[in-house]
Amino acid sequence: MTKATDSPQQPEATARWYTRYASPIGMLYIAARADAIVGIWYEDQAHFPLPHELGDLLENPGTYLREHGTAEVEEPLGEYAAAQLLVLATVQLSEYFDRKRTTFTLPLAPDGTDFQLIVWEHLKTVPAGYTTTYGEISRAVGPGAPAQAVGQAVGRNKISIMIPCHRVIGADGSLTGYAGGVERKQFLLDLEEPEEVREARLF
Repeated sequence: MTKATDSPQQPEATARWYTRYASPIGMLYIAARADAIVGIWYEDQAHFPLPHELGDLLENPGTYLREHGTAEVEEPLGEYAAAQLLVLATVQLSEYFDRKRTTFTLPLAPDGTDFQLIVWEHLKTVPAGYTTTYGEISRAVGPGAPAQAVGQAVGRNKISIMIPCHRVIGADGSLTGYAGGVERKQFLLDLEEPEEVREARLF
């Protein structure tokens, strides 16, 4: 296991570990505490996390689990529990990219302001195959939430894909900005396009 050189010592409850996952759209950094996934970032995205937000590197969480425990372990704590979540995250992401999964079932706990958390929670209600706009989110989380503030919160989303900020588009249908890049945003929207819609476009 590789330690993040400037990651401060943290209590077990808030300590973090991360792994890297080679996705079809580039390397993803997945971070977890013992109880939840706290971040998924593209390697080259805007707002990439500081070392303390990532924690300590678990190069291969699956190998770690085989070496440090068994299926009989009850209520695993700390690094072992985080490794379990990281393995599940990579499995579910692989299923997603293979079009075998449209929702995620992991506990998510990103750090953010109260307003950011409200916006991110609303994003989780937008199903795969659908999009929403900044204005629609503003009206849903308001009253009085300016679309610009919503846009800033969406752009600061710390759990890419699982909190689907890529499903937010402009009022005119344009893709607008995306911390991971507009090309990735288009890839994800195409990936999630319902099969019947894809088939209809062939005729």
